[in-house]
Amino acid sequence: MSYLTAEKKAETYAAFGKGATDTGSIEAQVALLTERINHISSHLKLNKKDFSSQRGLMQMVGKRKSLLTYLSKRDLNGYRALIEKLGLRK
Repeated sequence: MSYLTAEKKAETYAAFGKGATDTGSIEAQVALLTERINHISSHLKLNKKDFSSQRGLMQMVGKRKSLLTYLSKRDLNGYRALIEKLGLRK
């Protein structure tokens, strides 16, 4: 994951979590997964036969979906704000 440096992760955690070291919040985890999903999606557009990356992408999408489901049940307003901020289409 050379595209995702420590500074980029800290910036994401600061933007979506409670601080630069808040790696455990649901919002920060979803934001980081979304960045990874976008990166792998662009990789798969160029490399259509990379099936191991495709499998990893599907696992990440499932993990993000379960985290978003948990967040929607726990904090609906936070869920709506997060998907609006990330640009997800739900």
